[in-house]
Amino acid sequence: MNETNALAMKNITKTFPGVKALSEVSFSVKKGEIHALVGENGAGKSTLMKVLSGVYPGGTFEGEITVGGAAKDFQGIKDSEAAGIAIIYQELALVGQLSVCENILLGHEICDGFGKIDWNASFEKASRALKKVGLNISPAHKTMNLGVGEQQLVEIAKALAKNSDILILDEPTAALTESESNRLIAILKELRKEGITCIYISHRLKEVFELADTITVLRDGRTVATAAAKDFDEQKLIATMVGRELKQIYPRKKRECGKIIFEIKDYTVYDPARGADSVKNVSFTLHQGEILGFSGLVGAGRSELFMNLINASGRKTGGEVFLEGKKIDIRDVNDAIQKKIMLVSEDRKRYGLVLMMDINKNISLASLEKVSRHSVINANAEIKNAEKYTAALKIKTPSVEQKTRNLSGGNQQKVVLAKSLMIEPRILILDEPTRGIDVGAKLEIYNIINELVDSGVGVIIISSDLPEIIGMSDRVAVMHEGRLKAVLDISEATQENIMRHATGTAA
Repeated sequence: MNETNALAMKNITKTFPGVKALSEVSFSVKKGEIHALVGENGAGKSTLMKVLSGVYPGGTFEGEITVGGAAKDFQGIKDSEAAGIAIIYQELALVGQLSVCENILLGHEICDGFGKIDWNASFEKASRALKKVGLNISPAHKTMNLGVGEQQLVEIAKALAKNSDILILDEPTAALTESESNRLIAILKELRKEGITCIYISHRLKEVFELADTITVLRDGRTVATAAAKDFDEQKLIATMVGRELKQIYPRKKRECGKIIFEIKDYTVYDPARGADSVKNVSFTLHQGEILGFSGLVGAGRSELFMNLINASGRKTGGEVFLEGKKIDIRDVNDAIQKKIMLVSEDRKRYGLVLMMDINKNISLASLEKVSRHSVINANAEIKNAEKYTAALKIKTPSVEQKTRNLSGGNQQKVVLAKSLMIEPRILILDEPTRGIDVGAKLEIYNIINELVDSGVGVIIISSDLPEIIGMSDRVAVMHEGRLKAVLDISEATQENIMRHATGTAA
């Protein structure tokens, strides 16, 4: 293998308002190698690759980038593409209504001397790119009619058609079947033989060890290790990925949980977009006054399970739901609310709030019957209720008639919680409840959760933050590729043990 560096990033620091996502990260990749970039969710992997691919242009971060030994100052994706770098995201950037050929050459069309597309030359170039990735289809084929695995290969063909010699793949197999993943891995090995350099981001450690020549581990926005893949084993790599002490204070309470109040049996969800099951035969119980943590990596199926439970996404193809011992069917989100089951989505701005509306209107949105009479809203009652929850949750605002968009992220999250509390839930499902908020607001939210649990509410916390899961849960359910791999008592829920189940490497 040529020992020349294909690229090097030195002392990369990237800061968002109130958050340092990358802190003096250094990362280099040899020409013609597959270099795995691993770490927990939120470690900074995708942010680093967005810096490299020009999504975050020069001037928005500190540090230096060199490609082939030459210093680079990318001001956009076009600049990085011109330097031979292509990034392929987990969410594929293809236009389904266009042909495979049109997608491969999108933005780089081949034209004749009269400004018209030269279809003969275009089809020839697209065919060569498809052949490189072993995809035996016509370039005229509609992209929307391809499977997810084939679309992933079209993305790689698209990158190769731009003469890219550095490929960045971000969780490329997250939505693929095992056979599709194996096919992709075989193609990446062939591209390595041709001298293509690959940066491979994945939580699937089996794939990392099968593919990678070198592994770099990021943790909390810093480079903590770079070594040849042969110098790691699964145990050592997991320990390096999660090897940190709990730095935050979690107000854990010792409690005795009550009877089973919520039960899921053999729950399966089909995802039409993927053409596959996103949740596979999941069963679990939740007790009164218990916090059940749900852990897992990107694509594990946690959010898909609970979004489908309230009939907000996917298609349920099997399973039963029991509330306090009685079998129930949840027709839609409103029906879930009527049954006192509330989901706080991880995307609060899209699913939890109407940002242009006042705080008081957001808080009462799921409980209008409490502030209405004969279908007419009593504005005074609405404000009175909003002020009650605003005080209880310490929402920082000059008035409940403030627009919700003007609040900080932490206070917006508290408004979503206030809306949930107003329905007086029996089951509260919190998806990434403290993502993107400051430590002080986190602690306040944890205290609110504890108070709810003390009153007998069953709480489910879905979180990618292992210290949060371990610090707050009574039991931890771990999902991997749509399946529930383990339900751990908190006494056995170490970071290493959770990661073994989450990566599918547990015995």
